[in-house]
Amino acid sequence: MSELFPILAIETSDNICGACLYFNKEKYFSANVILKHSHSEKLFEVIDSVLKIGELPISQIKSLAVSAGPGSFTGLRIGMSAVKGLAVSLNIPIIKVPTFEALALQLSETLPDGSVFSIVNKVGRDELYYAKFQINSNNYIFNQQLKIVPANSDYLFDDNELIFGNFDTGKINKKIIHKFISAPNAEYVAKWSEKFGKTLSIHDIDFVEPDYLKDFIVKEKKL
Repeated sequence: MSELFPILAIETSDNICGACLYFNKEKYFSANVILKHSHSEKLFEVIDSVLKIGELPISQIKSLAVSAGPGSFTGLRIGMSAVKGLAVSLNIPIIKVPTFEALALQLSETLPDGSVFSIVNKVGRDELYYAKFQINSNNYIFNQQLKIVPANSDYLFDDNELIFGNFDTGKINKKIIHKFISAPNAEYVAKWSEKFGKTLSIHDIDFVEPDYLKDFIVKEKKL
């Protein structure tokens, strides 16, 4: 995969505004900022910081990876616009990284083998993005298809299951929810690309769009 590395990876799907200059698993430079509504202001500052620390001019980046969703409509658009602009100026490909799978990869490095967990993030007031994973031999397997479910879907969760996500804990009764782990750090967007992205690089930016799972609808305010 040397034709894709070093890679610049970006995460903007939720509360993290992050970038990672990634050479390999033993050499990478990552910065993640958690500051609400800051992605448009901070993203290029974060990118500049990892390039400076890594002592690499942006012209030597060989590909870009971006957290593609599901997630915040605004955050995903900011990240996707940034990588598309860089891809055109540098004439390099983009790898779209499924956000929940990158987070699952991150969690698989700390949870014990055999752990079953769900990632559940809010879509709106009444719906959730939901996917279930199970760790097997320090890797994760995709156990249930990512989908949108009603916010009161208690039946989806086993009694001892770990749950990660940014939704209202009151929606799922009697469950312990790790509410502050809802998006991957930027280095795991890069690591997912290294592990799975070899055949997924895209050169035509017209085919690079966020994976919302749901149409973005602007609601008019009634006067």
